Amino acid sequence: MYQKFRYFHLALCLSLAAVVVFAAPLNLSAKAPNVIMVLTDDQGYGDFSINGNPVIKTPHIDALGNGGIRFTDFHVAPMCTPTRSQLLTGLDAMQNGAMNVSSGRSLMDASLKTMADVFKEEGYATGLFGKWHLGDNYPYRPEDRGFDEAIWFPSSHINSVADYWDNDYFDDFYIHNGMRERYNGYCTDVFFDEAINWMSKQVDADESFFTFLPLNAAHWPPYVPDKYRGPARNALEAQPDILKKMVDANLNPYYGDDNKEALVTFLAMALNIDENVGKLMQYLESEDLLDNTIVIFFTDNGSSFGRHYYNAGMIGGKQELWEGGHRVPLFVYGPEKYIGKPSVIDELSHAQDILPTLSSVIGVKEPLTDLDGVDLLPLMKGETDSLEDRMLVINYTKTNHTVFFPEQDNPDNFAVPKKNTAGVLWKKWRFLNNERLYHVANDPSQKKDVASQHPEVVNAMRNHLDAWWEDVEDDAFKIHRITIGSPKENPMMLTACDWYQVFIDMQKRARTGEEKSGNWHVVVDQPGTYDFELRRWPVESGYGLSDSIPETQFFDGVQPPGKSYSIAGARIIVGDEEQSVPVTKDDKSARFTFELDAGETSILTYFDDAEGERILGAYWLYVHRRG
Repeated sequence: MYQKFRYFHLALCLSLAAVVVFAAPLNLSAKAPNVIMVLTDDQGYGDFSINGNPVIKTPHIDALGNGGIRFTDFHVAPMCTPTRSQLLTGLDAMQNGAMNVSSGRSLMDASLKTMADVFKEEGYATGLFGKWHLGDNYPYRPEDRGFDEAIWFPSSHINSVADYWDNDYFDDFYIHNGMRERYNGYCTDVFFDEAINWMSKQVDADESFFTFLPLNAAHWPPYVPDKYRGPARNALEAQPDILKKMVDANLNPYYGDDNKEALVTFLAMALNIDENVGKLMQYLESEDLLDNTIVIFFTDNGSSFGRHYYNAGMIGGKQELWEGGHRVPLFVYGPEKYIGKPSVIDELSHAQDILPTLSSVIGVKEPLTDLDGVDLLPLMKGETDSLEDRMLVINYTKTNHTVFFPEQDNPDNFAVPKKNTAGVLWKKWRFLNNERLYHVANDPSQKKDVASQHPEVVNAMRNHLDAWWEDVEDDAFKIHRITIGSPKENPMMLTACDWYQVFIDMQKRARTGEEKSGNWHVVVDQPGTYDFELRRWPVESGYGLSDSIPETQFFDGVQPPGKSYSIAGARIIVGDEEQSVPVTKDDKSARFTFELDAGETSILTYFDDAEGERILGAYWLYVHRRG
C-alpha cells in the first residue's frame, strides 16, 4: 500500500530529492521551508531495520534514512533530558543546566535562547507535541521557551509523579498551553494527530512552521494498543536465538517478570511509531508539502532493550557510556536544494550540532555564536569531506535511588556533577571515565582497553577533558530555580520530581511510598501572602493523607497498591521559617500560610508520625500567591 506515497518512491530512487531534516538556505525559496523533528524515546541505533534489526521492519523510518542524509556516527547523551537540552540550545548539558532526568537538574537555563526561539524570530509558527522534560514550571515550560502551541506532559514519562494521576497512555490528560485537557486515543497517535491538525492550520494561514514531535514511546511503562503485539510477537518468535537471549536477560524489574512479553511490547511500540511516521509523510504528500518541508528523525539515548536482543554490534545502552548508550540514528530527509543530495555521512556528530545546522539552513538573520555544536550543512551538501578535528564530551548526571535529604550533596550521589563520569569522543577513539581507551572501528564491542598502547591519544583526550571541565564546572553546579508567585503560573503545583539531587519521579514510587524528602530551590517572584498545601496524593486522585490505594487496573497494565501511612503531623520549612500542624486521618492535605519577600529561597516538607518522627516529604506541593 505504501508504493503510492511519493516519499517512498524517493526513498527507493536516490536520484530524486530527499525529504528529512533541515530547511533551505536564505533566498533559495520565496517561502521559508517547514521543519519537522521527530524524536523517539529509549530506542537505539539497532532498533530499526535500516540498521540491521533482525526482528521487526520499520519501512517508513527506513525510507527517511534511505532517501535522505543518513548519519552513522551521530551521538546524543545516554539519558533523555541532557539530549533534549543540547538539541534545543546547541550547548553542552553541563553548561545549560539540564543534565539529569530528575532531581532538580532537568531545568534548562531560562536565560538561554532555544531552537524554538530561533525559528520564532525568523517568522515561523512553532509547535511541540509530546514529551518536554526540561522543566514543568515557569519559566521552563515549552510555552515559556518559544513554542506558540504546546501539547505536552510533565517530567520524564507519562505516569510520572508530575503527570495527571493515573494517566496510562490512553485517553490521557495533557497540558495544552498551560491548561490540562483530556485527549482521546493512544498517546503516540494523539501527538501525531494533533501535530498534523496544527500544521494544517499553518498551511491554511500560509505560515512556515517548525514542528517538534518528541515522543514518550518507546519509554516505560510498557503500554501499547494490543493490535501491535501480535505482529511483534510473531516476528520475535521467528528468531529463536534472539528469543532465548531475551528470556535469559537481566531486565529492569519495572518491565515485569516476563522478558519475552516486555520485548514484544517494546517492539510493538516501535511498530506504532513507524506507522505514525508513515501517516505524517502521507499527510505531507497529500498537502503537496514535500517540496518545501524537511523532516528530521533521531532518538534521545541508547536503547533500553538493544543490549538484550540486537545492538548493531555495540555494547551498552541507556544510561551508559558504552557506544550503545549514545550512538543513535539521525536521518535528515528533505529537498536537495535545502540539504543536499541523499548520502551516508560517517563523520562524528552530535545532537548539539542540529541547532547551528538548522540556523544555517534557514539563513537566520543573526547567526548564533559561542555554541558547542557545529554546522553540518557543508558536510551534507558535499562542500567538505570532513569536519574540523573535533573532540566531543558526553557527560550527564544519573539518578540515585538511595539518597535523601540531607545527604543529597554527598559527592557519591550520582546526581552530583563529576568530571570523571564523562566519555570523550575523537574520530573512532572513545576515552571513558578518564581511564579506559577503545577504538570502535577496530573493536566495536569495546572489549579491549588500549590505553596503555596509545599514551599520546590518552594524553590528548585527557587534556581535552580537563579543559572542558574547567570551562563548564561553574555552570554545572549552578542551581536553576523554579519561580513561585508569578502571574505566569499562579496557582501552581510543585512535585518531588524537582527535589534537588533526590530522585522520585514515578507514580509507582509514590504509591510504594519511598521515605524521602528534598529541597525545592525557588525564587519568589514578588512579595506577598503565599498559601502552601502539602499532599501525599495529588488533588485529582481524591485521596487523603493516610489513605491506601488498591491495585489499579489500567487500560493496558496494572499499577501496584498505594502504601498507607499513619500521618499525624505536617511540617514545612521556607527559608529559615518553619511551621507545623497536626492532621487527622480524614484530612486530604495540610495547609500553611507565609508572608514572603521576593528573592531566592528553598522549601522543604515532611509528614510526621504520632511520635513526631519524619516519614516522607509531600510529593505534591500546591502554591498560591494571594491577590
